[in-house]
Amino acid sequence: MDQAFDVLNYVIIHPIRQYPELAIFLTLALGFWLGSFKLGLFTLGVVTNTLLAGLMVGQLHISIPSVVQSTFFMIFLFAVGYGVGPQFFRAMKKDGLPQVAFTLLLSVTGLLCSYAIGKMLGYSPGLTAGLLAGGYTNSGTLGVATDNLKQLGLGAEQTNLAAIAYAVTYPFGAAGAAWFLSSLAPKLLGVDLAACCREYERKTGAGSSDPSASTAYRDIVARAYRLENAALSGRTARDIVAGLGAADTFVMRIRQGNEIIDPNRETIIKRGAAVVIAGHPRALLAAEEAVGPEVDDPELLAFPIEQLDVVVTSKKLPCRTIDELEEAQLSKYGHGVFVRKLMRAGREMKPTRDLQFRHWDVLTLLGVRKDVEGVAKFLGYADRATATSDVAFMGLGVLIGGLIGAFTIHVGGIPLSLSPSVGALLAGLACGYLRSVYRTFGRIPEAALWVFNNVGLNGFIAVVGLNAAGGLVSGLQQYGLTLFLAGVVVSLVPLIVGLYAGKYIFKFHPAILLGAVAGARTTTPALGALQEAASSSVPAIGYTVPYAVGRILMAICGVIVVLIMQ
Repeated sequence: MDQAFDVLNYVIIHPIRQYPELAIFLTLALGFWLGSFKLGLFTLGVVTNTLLAGLMVGQLHISIPSVVQSTFFMIFLFAVGYGVGPQFFRAMKKDGLPQVAFTLLLSVTGLLCSYAIGKMLGYSPGLTAGLLAGGYTNSGTLGVATDNLKQLGLGAEQTNLAAIAYAVTYPFGAAGAAWFLSSLAPKLLGVDLAACCREYERKTGAGSSDPSASTAYRDIVARAYRLENAALSGRTARDIVAGLGAADTFVMRIRQGNEIIDPNRETIIKRGAAVVIAGHPRALLAAEEAVGPEVDDPELLAFPIEQLDVVVTSKKLPCRTIDELEEAQLSKYGHGVFVRKLMRAGREMKPTRDLQFRHWDVLTLLGVRKDVEGVAKFLGYADRATATSDVAFMGLGVLIGGLIGAFTIHVGGIPLSLSPSVGALLAGLACGYLRSVYRTFGRIPEAALWVFNNVGLNGFIAVVGLNAAGGLVSGLQQYGLTLFLAGVVVSLVPLIVGLYAGKYIFKFHPAILLGAVAGARTTTPALGALQEAASSSVPAIGYTVPYAVGRILMAICGVIVVLIMQ
């Protein structure tokens, strides 16, 4: 036994103590691995498991410099802001204001509830901050609070207590909220959740489909037909598509004899030629009768196509309609390039033929690759999908946001600042919104954003757990059961307030209300439980804006709770 321990100490324990950075990766590995397990529908999730793993690994008496913790956390907060920035700023406009106000109400409720319990039980700022963060299952609150504790010089003990309180209160914050909203809340509202969702879907046509699934439908298709209509023999490609009586229909390719030709609009097409026609499925339904029978010609149809987002940036390009764009590009390139979608200031617009496009609009083009590339040069900037991230943009954003957050004013002798971490969050919001509007810079692909978000957050949590491990046992002995019950109160009271405020004050539809409560309480497991109970994705419609706003507000609450508990 002693020999086995000596081997373990030599191979693992001693190297980890000598190189504490290895402890971070061990903690991350354990957290992500344990976070993949589920007990029925319940899971503690990666974040809580990473914290628990850090508390266990930290029993080896490992200390990580605080700058590592702060670096991970600022990366995470910037990524959060970048991801929700477009939704956040849209929520500030008229349509989202009721949900913003609703989220503010629930955030303040949780803050006041934690403050009242903290004062009643004599909790320190660190314990109260961890209570709020765990009850709300919001790791951002924990991070901002611990960052503020350090700025105020309250010491490592308070940071450790915050981590312990978070670990104790988080499990009920996640599982309890999911159970309450999916099982008990519909009964309190007096509704059948599944029936409410079906009624909403019937009225609006929303929420009934699985957003992760693709469909077999294609709005643009290409088919090959043999020209046998004698009336069209010897006519041009323009005449053939005109005979179909549908806009946005083009002759893309023809085979005459053994020769395959890329035609222009004036190309003469003879009887017996195979013609590739592209357009909306409705237009092609008439092609077999007007042109001739459909033929299977893989070689003829094997031409490269591309779908590409193009940002309108050309200063010489006057504001013109999609119809005028079609005429211009057809006369130059010969083939049709379809405009599948138009995005303006982050909002999707229906690309009707008379719609005028403006600078910074994003057109999603589909067509033959060389023609799409030509039109892209004509319009401005081709925003191609890439695995490359604009790290210079991200680094500058974090720097500027951190500098703004570090600015401190003194009120009554108390130093007040947003903190660099909240500054990084606000910078992420601004950068994410700018990217959604001005698509020529600032790209961070989804996969990279996932890494920044998850590795940043869990790297921060790992360091928190490792550094807090020394006070774990004594903290649980002193605060355990009482702290757990306090977490139950902080978790449930905002949910109950949200239910009745949403019903009687904001008058949300019940299914939307339950999703909004889950979003404002920043609890993703509850949304999953709601959608399963409802057999519908309707609750997600109410979840998005409150969740985006709630992440921001709860981060700010992490600053406030520390200040008011001093």
